[in-house]
Amino acid sequence: MSSRRYDDQQIQRFVDDFHRDSFCILPAHISNDKMSRWKQTFEPLLHDHIAAQGNLQNRGANRYYVTLPFAHPFADPDIYDNDDVLAIVEKLVGKDFRMVQLATDTPTRGSDYQELHRDAPPLFPEWDRETPSFQLAVNFPLVDVTDENGPFEVVRGTHVLSKAEALRRLESGEAKLEPVKLKLGDVMIRDVRHLHRGTPNRTDEPRPMVVIGYSRKWLHRPEVNIRVPRAAIASMSERARHMLRGNPVVESLDAPEEVEVYQSFAF
Repeated sequence: MSSRRYDDQQIQRFVDDFHRDSFCILPAHISNDKMSRWKQTFEPLLHDHIAAQGNLQNRGANRYYVTLPFAHPFADPDIYDNDDVLAIVEKLVGKDFRMVQLATDTPTRGSDYQELHRDAPPLFPEWDRETPSFQLAVNFPLVDVTDENGPFEVVRGTHVLSKAEALRRLESGEAKLEPVKLKLGDVMIRDVRHLHRGTPNRTDEPRPMVVIGYSRKWLHRPEVNIRVPRAAIASMSERARHMLRGNPVVESLDAPEEVEVYQSFAF
């Protein structure tokens, strides 16, 4: 498990940024060496996914969603059990949160603009207003994100608005769509309900973006989970075991992965 880089006041500033903008960014939070190992290990997984499931381009043409195995180097407690990240997560979705997702979204050459969307529907659509945060995405890229390789674009602060109101403000010019160009090692914590979209990757190198999902204890989305090897549980921190509860525990990850079932992602 990691140790804190930020004190309580600094953590609160990140939380305040999140409440204002719908996201916050921890700069240079993960070492480049770790990210290089992730990238090297991920490249054959992406190749195999495209070969086996290349027709699953539900994120848009030449854009691939790939779940990561909970194994080295991806099952790294310095990242998923990170003290700073989880101090922010706890303030946003409560102490008894769960970790529910470990995956990637990767545009390659030939990808296009996604439609503006949110990653979760409102809890109470008949209420015509939004609740406090209930689902978070912790994102970090495996390469520097540039204008050319498909930066994520977001309309700040729209997590607290209905989708209709967010679109109205965007169309009227009261709000704007802007790219978030993360550097290798940066970590973004965001509310999945803000308006956003992926943009085209115009380079020959894939642009993988990792997503680790954390949610309130009562939220269950059956399309996402993490297969946790039983042998890994003994070496986890008590916090990690608790936040990974509810995920399937397996004897081995050697069995072939099922076809990705996280198909409906845009709301």
